[in-house]
Amino acid sequence: MDNYDFFEPIPSRINATKDPENRRMEKISHEIHRRCQLYEEELRKSQENVNLFEIEQRVAELYAKEKGLWIPFDNILDLGEPGPSGNENDTYVTNNIIYKVNNLLNAGGIEKLFDKIILHNHLFLETAYQFHGFAGYDNRSIYPVFSQNLISESTPATIIEIEMYMAALGFQKTDVTGRFISDEIEIWDVLPRNVLKDMQGDLFVVDAELRRRR
Repeated sequence: MDNYDFFEPIPSRINATKDPENRRMEKISHEIHRRCQLYEEELRKSQENVNLFEIEQRVAELYAKEKGLWIPFDNILDLGEPGPSGNENDTYVTNNIIYKVNNLLNAGGIEKLFDKIILHNHLFLETAYQFHGFAGYDNRSIYPVFSQNLISESTPATIIEIEMYMAALGFQKTDVTGRFISDEIEIWDVLPRNVLKDMQGDLFVVDAELRRRR
């Protein structure tokens, strides 16, 4: 049976009890946000120029090193064999896990990326992400690293299959292919390259852009 035959309504998924990994990611995101605010306030008091992106990068680096979540970029191949790369992620594969190293080009910052990942996890339980750490070189750009179960022996879903799947989840399609809305959420880039179908015909959204509408 296709996995889009029966689904919980969207509000019950979003408001359901959060699993431990989502709670963990929320705590990390909130703590980085809190430290950024403190750092920004200190710089403003000293009348130094404030670069919010740079503050977030340095705060996240220090937090990662403090919590044992730092991955020196020289060790990035320890994650696995290099996989396909896109505009946003470089990937590394080991066993049945794919690691995605996000360059933050589309995310709008670390906090916004965490919000998107957590929202993805609420909606698409079968392809939920886990936070693995921050990769980078000291005092330079850093890259959040997330892991996800690898969907093996799969092919890209068709647009018609995707639209049926999203309708089963309670979304309406828009005039833009791959963009859907519900009362609470807008999701786009739900295209064949980001939605896989396994040998049983089940669909898996492995990547998408999401935001809350309110």
